[in-house]
Amino acid sequence: MTLIGLAYNQKPEPTELTSPISEGGRQEDGELPRPDEEPPSNNVHRSILELVSRDEFAEWDSPTTIAAVESALSLLGKVVRLEANEDFPEKLRLTRPDIVFNIAEGFHGVNREAHVPAICEFFGIPYSGSDPFTLSLCLDKARTKETLAFHGIPTPPFAVVEKLDDLKGVLKKLNLPLFVKPLHEGSSKGITDSNLCFDREHLIRQAEFLLENYKQPVLVEEYLPGNEFTCAVLGNGDEATVLPIVGMNFETLPKGALPIYSFDAKFVWDRPENPLDIFQCPARITRELQASIERVTLDAFRVLGCRDWARIDVRLDAFGNPNVLEVNPLPGILPDPADNSCLPKAARAAGIGYEELIQNCLKYAAARQGVDLDHSLSRVSGAQGASALAASGSA
Repeated sequence: MTLIGLAYNQKPEPTELTSPISEGGRQEDGELPRPDEEPPSNNVHRSILELVSRDEFAEWDSPTTIAAVESALSLLGKVVRLEANEDFPEKLRLTRPDIVFNIAEGFHGVNREAHVPAICEFFGIPYSGSDPFTLSLCLDKARTKETLAFHGIPTPPFAVVEKLDDLKGVLKKLNLPLFVKPLHEGSSKGITDSNLCFDREHLIRQAEFLLENYKQPVLVEEYLPGNEFTCAVLGNGDEATVLPIVGMNFETLPKGALPIYSFDAKFVWDRPENPLDIFQCPARITRELQASIERVTLDAFRVLGCRDWARIDVRLDAFGNPNVLEVNPLPGILPDPADNSCLPKAARAAGIGYEELIQNCLKYAAARQGVDLDHSLSRVSGAQGASALAASGSA
């Protein structure tokens, strides 16, 4: 029987997340609130402790997700849990699974997502997903954008700020409004409405806040005014497929909120008991726009070296051209549809259930590395059906 190691980080018991907005409707006129209108996340910058500490473990998985992944993998072999803590190297060495299914986000450092794959490589053990280089590259938003730009893949103009003095030249090369965010974070950590800066004073204030509280450089990029999408990719090489595109419907956000998929939108306003109806999947777009988004998505997936699966965020510029915002080669995979996890949502729209999604990722990884699973690798389902369903979502 195939021995499958499940590498993960389990988040601590959740604490209650709060927001200055508890109820309310959407913006009536669709215009961006100006700074003097105080968007909801701007309430006295909310307490440093609340804003920074509440998202510390946002990238890690809950016991429910870990159990769901284990259940799906158990149909392909015997699963052994390998929590990615300080004991992981020794546990991996002693267990020596035939393959590791990796969803571990890591503990600390700019290469934290690469730790588990690097240790697997050290011991010569196959694993799922992207390699250590790609995981480290994609967690550095600036290096990711440099790579995309080198290959001619559209991404918003940007600068990196390591200290406040670096802002002096930013406004000479970039146009307002500007969006700022921590350079090495995922899961919308550090992202609130305050990150959208309309003037120099706001830019300085928010950059200083992020530098002081996230202890890392800040990415500054031109804000794109168009619609936003997130795109799930399954497979490898020429067989890599974009699943039905997920469109963001920012009009459903609370009144006064900016059209941004912030930490609040992801974890505070959107709760299983009261889901935020922010997603359209398949996105209601023209076939031409769908093809354009799929093209830049697959281009980004390939030039960055992603493998097996990924989720790529795309936003339209003022001319309607898709630009890549970020690439996540270790995507979230919450099993409950009410949690609005975008990769499983796109898979369901393609006719791929949660267990099948998890199994397909492992099958792609096993096929790449010549690992025999207990069940046949001859059929990695969903790829052809995904293409057909994606096309059916066009306007």
